[in-house]
Amino acid sequence: MSGAIPVIDGHNDLPWRLRMRGATDMTGHVEGLHTDIPRLRTGGVKAQFWSVYVPCGGPEADATVKVLEQIDLVHRLIGAYPDDLALATTAGEVERAAGSGRIASLLGAEGGHCLDNSLGVLRSLHRLGVRYLTLTHGKNTAWADSATDDPAVGGLSAFGVEVVRELNRLGMLADLSHISPETMHATLDVSTAPAFFSHSSARALCDHPRNVPDDVLTRVRDTGGVVMVTFVPFFLNEACRQWGDELFRVEDAIPAEVGSPEFERLQRQWIAANPCPPSSVRDVADHVEHVRTVAGLDAVALGGDFDGTEVLPTGLPDVSAYPALFDELRTRNWSDADLRKLAWDNPLRVLRDTCG
Repeated sequence: MSGAIPVIDGHNDLPWRLRMRGATDMTGHVEGLHTDIPRLRTGGVKAQFWSVYVPCGGPEADATVKVLEQIDLVHRLIGAYPDDLALATTAGEVERAAGSGRIASLLGAEGGHCLDNSLGVLRSLHRLGVRYLTLTHGKNTAWADSATDDPAVGGLSAFGVEVVRELNRLGMLADLSHISPETMHATLDVSTAPAFFSHSSARALCDHPRNVPDDVLTRVRDTGGVVMVTFVPFFLNEACRQWGDELFRVEDAIPAEVGSPEFERLQRQWIAANPCPPSSVRDVADHVEHVRTVAGLDAVALGGDFDGTEVLPTGLPDVSAYPALFDELRTRNWSDADLRKLAWDNPLRVLRDTCG
């Protein structure tokens, strides 16, 4: 495998995993984690959007506090490893970090519930370095419908439109992963920025509501946007999707905070008794190729969602494995120039066009 292709990855949940473990060590392999600095370097990851995720479903004011703590955690990680990590908020800062041999560290807030219905909070997140907001997570906000909740506002409310317009004004990416197709279209009707999905795959290949329908893919193409294809098996094939639906029902019944040691123990216990059906690097390549076919080569990128899932495809066990995907795509006649667009040029262009 060749590690020559540089990678910008759209979504990694390591900060929440570290928070739940009370840890900040990124120097070597830790059992149960997909991410550390040596494996990022092996995988060719030159820039990473760190998800400053907090669970939804509780009081939104609590989520606001937790997202600030998550941002603080990422800033502390960057401070702890100054020779390896560098904060980045623009495309130019990504390029400078990579040029200095450090991994550009960008922040993405996963779930609009952390705003607590406040544009002031959104502006504050921007000042702290956050450069994308995923409009919802697994549940609706008062102003936007999630892909995995019952429709409430039919896409975006009037305040949701204000949120999208403020994201445009600030130069932040409106992340369309996790939102319903109606919300995707409503956002694209309002937004003046390129469409952006931090970690989603193609609905034509796997009928999960989190995935991107073809009619939205054409709009991604038309806006000069990007879909960062995810590696999570639930979004790759139908057998895994059905298994994932059952896992989510089990997780919803676990009486412990997402990612806590007790949550992970019960989650892994169920998975051991009910293994996930097969998926592989070939499934991911199929989704990459579908996005390319419908939306064009310029519209596809990668958002692995490492440390945000307990199961991964065969051949993609952790952040060191991006070259395995590139090797699979080479067997499908992707050139190194094509691969560079997928892994680096496309997301960097959208970041430059939106955030500077």
